[in-house]
Amino acid sequence: MASKRVAGLRACTWVWLLMLGLTLLTWLIGRAGWGGIEVSLTVLGFALIKGQLVGDWFMGLRQVRGGWRWPVSLWLLVPGSLITVAFVLAG
Repeated sequence: MASKRVAGLRACTWVWLLMLGLTLLTWLIGRAGWGGIEVSLTVLGFALIKGQLVGDWFMGLRQVRGGWRWPVSLWLLVPGSLITVAFVLAG
């Protein structure tokens, strides 16, 4: 299967750049010293998005059908949901 190119770059390169941007944004939030439940949940959301991107693009799961995609998605969804509930209940 040929990889699609946008502006001369392969799609997986764009995904990597997106992940790099989210990582940089997370670092900048930490350096700025921002806090609060909204910021914490935003950073958690970035981590969950990055995890799903790794599963889909770099583990090759976006091309797989059926139950093979579920373990990574559930691995992200269950702890992410529990952490969100803990933050909301603590706030």
